[in-house]
Amino acid sequence: MSSLPNNSISSDQSIMVVVTFLALVVFCYFSGLPLIIPLLVFFFGLHLFFFKKVNPRLFLHLALLLAILVFAAYALKSYPHLLHFYLPIASIAMLTMLLFNDVQISFMMAFMSSALAGIVLGFDLNETLIFFLGGLAGSYKVREARTRGALITAGFFVSIIQVICAFLINPVLNKDILMYSLKPLAFNGLICAFVVIATSKIFETIFGEITNFTLLELSDSSHPLLKRMVVEAPGSYHHSLIVSNLAEAAADAIDAHSLLVRVGAYYHDIGKMVKPEYFTENQMVIGNKHDELEPSMSRLVIFNHVKEGIELARKYRLNQRIIDFIPEHHGTSLMHYFYQKALSEGLTDGLEEKDYRYPGPKPQSKETAIVLLADSVEGATRALDEHTPQRIEDVVRKVINNKFIDGQLDECNLTLREIDTIASVFVRVLSAMYHGRVKYPESHGNNPKKSPKEDTNPARQDPQGGESGVS
Repeated sequence: MSSLPNNSISSDQSIMVVVTFLALVVFCYFSGLPLIIPLLVFFFGLHLFFFKKVNPRLFLHLALLLAILVFAAYALKSYPHLLHFYLPIASIAMLTMLLFNDVQISFMMAFMSSALAGIVLGFDLNETLIFFLGGLAGSYKVREARTRGALITAGFFVSIIQVICAFLINPVLNKDILMYSLKPLAFNGLICAFVVIATSKIFETIFGEITNFTLLELSDSSHPLLKRMVVEAPGSYHHSLIVSNLAEAAADAIDAHSLLVRVGAYYHDIGKMVKPEYFTENQMVIGNKHDELEPSMSRLVIFNHVKEGIELARKYRLNQRIIDFIPEHHGTSLMHYFYQKALSEGLTDGLEEKDYRYPGPKPQSKETAIVLLADSVEGATRALDEHTPQRIEDVVRKVINNKFIDGQLDECNLTLREIDTIASVFVRVLSAMYHGRVKYPESHGNNPKKSPKEDTNPARQDPQGGESGVS
């Protein structure tokens, strides 16, 4: 998304909004459509901008979807009434949910699409309500969709809801009602599903958004970037997997976009592939390369992994929502180790703390903020000598508190309650990862010597079948 604050609007965006509105007015005037249509769209935009605080670009995207629906409805206007019930109105709300993952905006789009189509095609209130409820049902059903089959299921759901609504409005069954009302409404849901399947990738590209389907494609370990990372920076790859597990669990706990968090965590450190030997997790045999460098040079090497990560992501055409994780997972945090090293070596001439801070920006969303916290917590916990639950909790709380005090969470919309929930989830997951194991007595030949302190619980004696045998 744009870095433009939600409550501000640039001159270019102002011009685009005005041009869009005027184009709709002109189209409605010369096509003989009621001028209440542009007025309705105008108040829809005002609500989005002043009450939902969305970026004006989002309004333009939603307006395009509505404009396409209005044009399609106008094209059907001259055909018999039978074809009107085949118009895939619910697909607008379904596409909105897939692309923007926002229940409130999907609700408004279900209303707007049914109202606009009703005005153009001359639907009465009952028919408009049928399509409104069908749009709501479809949008709710596709909210967590991760397979194409889920879209087909959502289409069936739309069909069922629309048929039920039509029957409740007019609980009479005869041949005409079945042929000219219930049958087209039943087929309408399936048409909506196929329209969404066929166009979701197109609108995803046009709008620069990302759906669950694309996220699942990016999470495949056969993706070229991830395959390179396994070979060139295996330690960083393993670190990214742990961070993704931590971050996804935390995102689930606070109802954030967990799949986006998981995939963002996979790619947040891809810049380390350029110089992997300068990062601790990849220094398996050789010593620390930074021992040979001045702190200022080390600072540049570490800084560059963010810039190089962004360049790699753009080269491989990753979506901007994924690219945002690369700079934002560091925010403007201080490189404490190298800053302290510079101070201890007496390199204070011209030394400023801001020179050892990442360029940012700070996390702009809950998802990137979660990955920032997970990344910091994972590194701090890995460095512990003793991984007891209490030590893990102390470190997790300290790291998160330091990030909060440092202002790294100032620009995302995490609440204090959510931050506390995230910390609790991190402690639970990390404690499970570093759980202790029962030590078994050594056996000698066929006559193992039983330790006097050995647990007599058969489940604990069997490392294959007992609890203690589970890693």
